[in-house]
Amino acid sequence: MKKWMTASLVAALLLTGCTSEQPPAPSAQSATSQSSQPAAAPQQPGAASPTASTSAAIPAAVDKPLKIALVSEFSIGTFSAQYLQGVKEQVSKFGGELVVYNADGDLGKMAAHLDTAVNQKVDGILINHGRAEALQPGVERAVKAGIPVVAFDNDLDQVDGVTVIDQDDYSLAWQGLKNLAQSIDGKGNIVYIWVGGFAPMEKRNRVYEIFLKRYPNIKEIARFGSATPNTALDTQAQMDAILKKYPNKGDIAAVWAPWDEFAKGATRAIKAAGRTEIKVFGIDLSDEDLQLIQEKDSPWKASAATDPADIGRVQSRFLYQKIAGEHTPKYFSLDPHLVSQDKLPDKPVNMSELAQFVSGWGRSDAAVSPWMAALEAKHK
Repeated sequence: MKKWMTASLVAALLLTGCTSEQPPAPSAQSATSQSSQPAAAPQQPGAASPTASTSAAIPAAVDKPLKIALVSEFSIGTFSAQYLQGVKEQVSKFGGELVVYNADGDLGKMAAHLDTAVNQKVDGILINHGRAEALQPGVERAVKAGIPVVAFDNDLDQVDGVTVIDQDDYSLAWQGLKNLAQSIDGKGNIVYIWVGGFAPMEKRNRVYEIFLKRYPNIKEIARFGSATPNTALDTQAQMDAILKKYPNKGDIAAVWAPWDEFAKGATRAIKAAGRTEIKVFGIDLSDEDLQLIQEKDSPWKASAATDPADIGRVQSRFLYQKIAGEHTPKYFSLDPHLVSQDKLPDKPVNMSELAQFVSGWGRSDAAVSPWMAALEAKHK
């Protein structure tokens, strides 16, 4: 995209931002440089820096078994499962004990879980999604009690001392939407599957509104979406109803689904109806998603994503840095990647193999301190 277009997008995002929105997060390079120790290039996903000496002094605060709480708003879908696996993997490598609280989409229940973690005097708290309106009092209690907090994909940035990480939802959305527009030559009718009430979805929607202004010949003809215990299946049924309403080839050019659970449901409905001329573009990725994208005649053409397991590992490392007394940035965004169907091999691939085809996938060296290699070696 030309430089003037990038500048226009950034300016528009600034103008359309709301008071609860985070300021732009630093890049991976600039955010990492703010840590008290520089990070070296990674060797394997989730591994400490290969140049970090295993004889580096381990800070006393982390040189013991720690109890870490993970407070999640929900655990819907394979993305959440792989994110959780990344957290478990990293905490285990550091010799810690992970206690998982899942609120099943209930913010009140999530706030109660957060209070429980604080009352149990855990050593650190990881927060997955949620909103400040429900969680900020509990987070403030945690910080006041001296319990470090690192949050993922929410708006908890108003509490001093909390590091908030995300997937850079603006870049995720723009990568996918730009690819959609180019794929349909900037014109045609599209279906938008979206649900409000979640910080990352709200951000992605702001980019979508700009996208419609940038491409005036692309028209939204239907919008639906809800987060349920069976989101993909419910989306499939709703997409099937849309296809019956617009039964002719050419009625729908593409579907924009900024959550992989939405994309899965839309893809299955389109394939079942034999309408594979309709193209699906999404956000987020998992092993199950890759299988769908690589199926013969799959309408799912691309998904902008970061490795969910890598998110969990990075978030956990930031928390251990906080516990160790190191400086961590206020904001950090992982760099997203566009994974397109035409760039994948003919043979099926999974998330652990994706780095062979997508440069930088799953190998973030953010939040790596020299002592982490020694800590991992100690608990092998």
